[in-house]
Amino acid sequence: MEREELELWLKNHNNYELFKGYVKINFLIDLDMDMFDVDDSKKQLLELIDKEKKEYRLRKYVNVFKYAAVVIIFLGIGYLYQLGCFTKTPEVIIPSDSITLKLENGNVEVLSEDGTSQILDANGSVVGSQKGKQLVYDNDNVMEKLVYNTLTVPYGKRFEVKLSDGTKVYLNAGTSLKYPVKFIGGNKRQVFLTGEAFFDVAHDVTHPFIVNMENLNVEVLGTEFNVSAYSEDLTTDVVLIKGSVNLYTNGKTLNEGLRIEPGIKGALNRKLGSITSEAVDTSIYTSWMEGDLVFRNMSFENIVKKLERYYNMKIIIVNKQLNNEIFNATFKDEPPIQDVLNSFGKSYGISHTIKDNAIFIN
Repeated sequence: MEREELELWLKNHNNYELFKGYVKINFLIDLDMDMFDVDDSKKQLLELIDKEKKEYRLRKYVNVFKYAAVVIIFLGIGYLYQLGCFTKTPEVIIPSDSITLKLENGNVEVLSEDGTSQILDANGSVVGSQKGKQLVYDNDNVMEKLVYNTLTVPYGKRFEVKLSDGTKVYLNAGTSLKYPVKFIGGNKRQVFLTGEAFFDVAHDVTHPFIVNMENLNVEVLGTEFNVSAYSEDLTTDVVLIKGSVNLYTNGKTLNEGLRIEPGIKGALNRKLGSITSEAVDTSIYTSWMEGDLVFRNMSFENIVKKLERYYNMKIIIVNKQLNNEIFNATFKDEPPIQDVLNSFGKSYGISHTIKDNAIFIN
């Protein structure tokens, strides 16, 4: 009965044009919303017929089979959709504990710590290679503009990258570094850092090397230094091992910044926007490269932050009175988390429990 009514209504040419528009719009909307429903669309169509037949008179019979074919196509598309023929390709989910390399075209590659691979540019040319925990970029490639890659290291892992100019960068856990695939002559060598890294910068008098960390810049010609710029920390710290560096905030010039020498730590207070300096034992700030954990005059709250990055575990301080307590401790050779917790318990009477992959400090 419903089909006969539809065929009769389609005899009107104006109705046929209206029907085609309805089929197209209704299907595309439902497809975009991922909720195509043949029965519902059929119900809406019959309601449209009831409305339109009051406004138009039936005219001469038109080739019913022609319009029936449209109906068959309409219902057939709905049937194919229900079979999954139009479903979107599932998005690939990258595990949060993966080391990733984001290429200039937006593609993201997962790097295995014991794997080997080639790094390609958008044209398929080899620009570098990976071997184990290190990326190495070539300096032989010819490029007319800066093209960037971004290396991201999750909590619980470390990685290395050798840039095209020979500069070596060691990335600590929870760190991201954006850098050019190849530095171009006539431009400063600039990279962008979030997290912590040790830089061994290749000397180049004509091309200063700049590390940008949101609101602080470190500019050098060739030197060794450690930078800690985690977003959750109150300060950004730069510890100089060799050579000299200049620190200046965004909006300032190099001459308006602070120059530090080896054995000095420069620190930007992010809240105040001021830079201070002090003499330090540099080995404390570079011990992470050897897998050691060294805490000197550090609040327990900050110690917990470092432990979370190092072991990639959630640590909750239940006893809030511990937050501002100051501790000194040293743990060598990548110690298990249980050894660290037991040591704090034995030395300072701090207890802990582990539940649902989280550590609770009591």
